[in-house]
Amino acid sequence: MVPADDGREVRVVDSETVYDGYFRVDRYLLQHSLHGGGLGQVVSREVFERGHVVGLLPVDLRNDQVVLIEQFRPGALAAGWEAWLWECVAGVIEPGEQPDEVARRECSEETGLTVGRLELVARYLNSPGACSETMHLFVGEVDAGAAGGVFGLADEGEDILVKAMSVTDALNELEAGRIVNSKTVIALQWLALHHDDLRSRWLA
Repeated sequence: MVPADDGREVRVVDSETVYDGYFRVDRYLLQHSLHGGGLGQVVSREVFERGHVVGLLPVDLRNDQVVLIEQFRPGALAAGWEAWLWECVAGVIEPGEQPDEVARRECSEETGLTVGRLELVARYLNSPGACSETMHLFVGEVDAGAAGGVFGLADEGEDILVKAMSVTDALNELEAGRIVNSKTVIALQWLALHHDDLRSRWLA
């Protein structure tokens, strides 16, 4: 049994790895507590083991700009959406790394920019119905005047376009539905809510 904080339980009857390639898929046979009491029937569920990730929205509050990146996304293609998406920086947390370290490293690799102060926006599960991935989402202080060009690691097939835009323009893009991935939507909405407070603290 695996107990939850409130006394509810999950019984893992069996588990196996059914695919192990660039990502991993595990299949679980399990029972879990029911709202009405007792345990439910044994169910089979596959879980996509994506790893745990960091997202970072680079922000230049002196010039009131954000930095976004555009890259090809096969998941968007498979969903029938536009395959090149505007996003914030992101990367996988490797064993032994701290989320803030990954945020700084990925920003350097994907935009060429150095991060100053960091602010945690949220920790959340990206798609808990099918995936174990957790997101640590930050905003980070940068000099957007140095932003631009194409970045990424060639040996990983990355081709990342970097663009600085005003906070107003970025929020307009969000409102118009042209920014459609969750980490960037959440980061920009957080920035809209906390913009004045963040400026008062970072520019004091």
